[in-house]
Amino acid sequence: MKGSLLLLASVVLFLCGAPSCIAQKAPTAPDSLWQAPAKAKLSRELPAPPLDTYSVSSAKVYTLADLIDLAERHNPETRYAWQQAKARAAQLGIARSEWYPTIAALAVANTARVRVLLNSTFYRQTYGNFSPELHAEYLVFDFGGRTGTIDAAKWNLLAADLSFNDTHRRIIFRVMSAYYRLLNAQGLRQAAEVSLRNAEAVEADAQDRLKHGLATKPDVLEAQASTAQAEYDLQDAIGAEEIAHGDLAAVLDLPADTEFQVQKVSALEMPTQLADSVREETQRALEQRPDLKALLAKVKAANATIRHQRSAYFPTLSLNGEGGETRQYGQQDLLPPGYAGGETWDASLELKWTLFEGGRRRNEVAQALAQRAAAQAQIGTLRDQIANEVWAAHTDVETALRQRQAALALVTSAEQSYDAARESYNYGVRNILDVIAAQKALARARAEDVTARTQLLLQTAKLAFQTGDLIASQPAKAGH
Repeated sequence: MKGSLLLLASVVLFLCGAPSCIAQKAPTAPDSLWQAPAKAKLSRELPAPPLDTYSVSSAKVYTLADLIDLAERHNPETRYAWQQAKARAAQLGIARSEWYPTIAALAVANTARVRVLLNSTFYRQTYGNFSPELHAEYLVFDFGGRTGTIDAAKWNLLAADLSFNDTHRRIIFRVMSAYYRLLNAQGLRQAAEVSLRNAEAVEADAQDRLKHGLATKPDVLEAQASTAQAEYDLQDAIGAEEIAHGDLAAVLDLPADTEFQVQKVSALEMPTQLADSVREETQRALEQRPDLKALLAKVKAANATIRHQRSAYFPTLSLNGEGGETRQYGQQDLLPPGYAGGETWDASLELKWTLFEGGRRRNEVAQALAQRAAAQAQIGTLRDQIANEVWAAHTDVETALRQRQAALALVTSAEQSYDAARESYNYGVRNILDVIAAQKALARARAEDVTARTQLLLQTAKLAFQTGDLIASQPAKAGH
């Protein structure tokens, strides 16, 4: 007895102290970080998940199609969308299972001992029973309830499949955007390298003319300052290229410092004109954008859900039955035991009609109607948004085409101006400031040419993204 009391007291003390051990408390001061008492233990029990990665070749030159293939294979967003679609497919299977009966195998064994009063004497009786049987349930008729559930699951599965496709559309565009930004950064770095070489050449000319008494010290200092500025611009371009490379690696679900090569912008075919009008592109977007189709599927699912909810106002007819074997045993005081066995079965038809449930059915129908109205409103909003996005993307491509032509002319003009200024300087006709200004103008022209090329590619990709053409006709994958 004493030991039991000690054990009970220990349990009570533990329960009283446990909350203070595990409960969270407010920070003790406003100027220091909050530290959980069990932070170290939690860190051991819940370690950070390992970084999932894969290897790429540092020697291979990856095309845009290769990069898209890598992203679609390894980006976690595609796996998430895929599992969501698989869950919807399983939900459809669950809904379809309601068309079939439910059959369960049962085995019931029980024993009981009672005392029965006969005249003025109680007699003890013992009973035993063992019954293996099959139990079946089947909903015969329900005024469209199951059909509504199945139809809703079908449309929800379609919406999930379309959302899966839209995930691919977005990832493809993210890869293309990151790829073109990397090409732009590479082009700007190459242009900065050329500009640095030009600045060094101008500085060498100034040094040579100073040596021969044809230039002044300020001319050399101006040239040296221009070279230093070109070196600074080059380092800035190198940093921007490294960042763009890391951004592309992140889209591919690779560590940012992963080394790989991509196809150069010079190997890509530049668009020369728009194939369709903005009206045709808008119509195509409305026909093939998966996010819009997914909303249409959700409206269909909402209609099916409304049919399911309204079926609750009507009766249901169900069949229930069970059958099997039974083995029984019985014994009474002073009498020999008895055994019995045989077949048993039971079947029933149940007509059930819910007359009152506190407004649940009415509110469920109202909820389904509101969800359908919300989906329909989303469709209208998205249609307007798609039209505006396609119009803006179409205009951006037209602008990029014109800028590309202007950039070509600008580079040609800047190269001629630089060559003429440098030649005139060597003849003593122009001063060093004119040459430096021409050299800087040429550097800007080359940078704008690079940006114009990559912007044309990026805006063309954006238009294909907005119209849904990215998944209607993806670039061919290497080796396929």
